[in-house]
Amino acid sequence: MEETGQLKRAMIDAAAGAISGAISRTLTSPLDVIKIRFQVQLEPTSWVLLRREMSKPAKYTGIMQASKDIFREEGLPGFWRGNVPALLMYMPYTAIQFTVLHKLKTLASGSSKTDDHLRLSPYLSYVSGSLAGCAATVGSYPFDLLRTILASQGEPKIYPNMRSAFLHIVQTRGIRGLYAGLSPTLVEIIPYAGLQFGTYDTFKRWMMTWNRFRLSNASSANQGDSLSSFQLFLCGFAAGTSAKAVCHPLDVVKKRFQLSSNALQIEGLQRDLKYGARVENSTYRNMNDALRQILRTEGFAGLYKGIYPSLIKSAPAGAVTFVAYEYISDFLESLIT
Repeated sequence: MEETGQLKRAMIDAAAGAISGAISRTLTSPLDVIKIRFQVQLEPTSWVLLRREMSKPAKYTGIMQASKDIFREEGLPGFWRGNVPALLMYMPYTAIQFTVLHKLKTLASGSSKTDDHLRLSPYLSYVSGSLAGCAATVGSYPFDLLRTILASQGEPKIYPNMRSAFLHIVQTRGIRGLYAGLSPTLVEIIPYAGLQFGTYDTFKRWMMTWNRFRLSNASSANQGDSLSSFQLFLCGFAAGTSAKAVCHPLDVVKKRFQLSSNALQIEGLQRDLKYGARVENSTYRNMNDALRQILRTEGFAGLYKGIYPSLIKSAPAGAVTFVAYEYISDFLESLIT
């Protein structure tokens, strides 16, 4: 009976995680495409140009300008470029992440109840989130790589679809090519997932405390433990913003390393100079080398390219993911039980 209950719980977490990830990813795809275009662009953006002379202007200089250019040159579908591999990444990613997270919290608290998980120390919440993020990353990484490649392309593009990109990588680099850049991704995901899930739990505890204080004269002492949809949205919004603001430089380094270490030619960016300078093959030897080169050639601001669309995307993405997961999980649990 106990094993059956654990299996049901794992299925609920996996299904709820996959569905919530798909919803969040599809709604925020346009901002993700804009973010990636900024991150893989070597030229500094407009606010950096005021501080130093540059021989060549940047292709994308602001969110509105980038949006207009993408729409004019690639049409509305351009904002969902790479969304299929992104969905194939996010759905297993969030499924694995929430399943592993719930299991780790169950082991740490000695209970499978979500309410008991909130009583864990912040330290255990952060560690559980980091480990769950690592497991999810390893399981879904090839799709993350394909998503980056397809989203980075402008027009004309060399890879018309995910299949052609996949075959080219396997033919030229083998299966290992699908995991190029995994190390910097794991270095990024450890603090990111830890911060996202740790701060989400922390904000939920704070919100419950506020509810109890606000409803202190109410007849039921447990009323404060129930959070509204809007309160869950705020907690997820704050968690997504905090995690992305801290970890964005690592995401930039990862994206650059993914493109150079695979010996992949992102022709949409390379063939026409209007899409910016070329990310040459083997430009970066490792993550530390990528970090040093970005700082030397682009300055500290280079590590924060795409930060605005990234924050604008991560905040609602985190909020939608957490709210959708909470409600879908409760709904599936009510169906099964």
